[in-house]
Amino acid sequence: MEKIYDVIVLGAGPAGLTAGLYAGRSRLSTLIIEKGKDGGQIAITNEIENYPGQQVEGESGPSLIARMTEQAKKFGAERVTDVIKSVELEGSVKKLVGNKDTYLAKTVILATGAFPRPIGCENEGKFVGKGISFCATCDASFFEDFEVYVVGGGDAAVEEAMYLTKFARKVTIIHRRDELRAAKSIQEKAFANPKLSFMWDTVVEKVDGDPLLNSMVVRNTKTGEKTVIEADEEDGLFGLFGFIGLLPNTKLFEGMIDMENGYVKTDENMHTNIPGVFAAGDMRAKSLRQVVTAAADGAIAAMQAEHYIADLT
Repeated sequence: MEKIYDVIVLGAGPAGLTAGLYAGRSRLSTLIIEKGKDGGQIAITNEIENYPGQQVEGESGPSLIARMTEQAKKFGAERVTDVIKSVELEGSVKKLVGNKDTYLAKTVILATGAFPRPIGCENEGKFVGKGISFCATCDASFFEDFEVYVVGGGDAAVEEAMYLTKFARKVTIIHRRDELRAAKSIQEKAFANPKLSFMWDTVVEKVDGDPLLNSMVVRNTKTGEKTVIEADEEDGLFGLFGFIGLLPNTKLFEGMIDMENGYVKTDENMHTNIPGVFAAGDMRAKSLRQVVTAAADGAIAAMQAEHYIADLT
């Protein structure tokens, strides 16, 4: 007979790992399913400054996640790596069907997170991994002493652009508006960085190259003027990094769970519209998506799952 877990947590980012930690600590049989590396967005974040209790001398996303993973393990949460292809969330026993196996549980905590929004330019797909990237921590070293462009104007874009200045000889932020949206403290650091420059009121319309990215067409959003930017002849390529927001990883649950612009709707206790199914972290409709709010969501979801199971008996 297949094992029926008390709780299955789908996703091992800050929300999922916290949920697994709290559920395991409550002596609930708990399984965390993750398709790739632990951490989600935070796993590709070079520097964290605002997580309470972090190492003040310096904290990276991977270092914080490593400790979260160990905590969840300490309290007995089981782990499996699998890609879930379909789910049946109604009824007293929930079913998750993966490539490797089928998993059953009394409750499910969805913590599938979000992924980077595409830049939205022509030919973009052809150059992902060939000049276009969405992860500075992953790919910065490939652009040592090259020119790099960063699309976006929020916290993530500016922070990642500053990180890229450690590798690239010049970094230019391309922003569709005439001022950044990043926090003032982050902006101050950016404007003081001699390797950072800014291209205001601009969007990327098209990218090209053979086989690597070496040219792009940008358009001024106010004048409509288009400009062709080409790589330095000696370089032969440049980097283009996109940081213009996230899209929720919720396609698997469409038609089952109530959503708002693709984000799962919950009440303040992480309840979805399906009894026994909870949601936490960046895939949930909410006003602030940070590590600290993801962790809070995960803790609440696990405690609500415990209450739900207690009521079943």
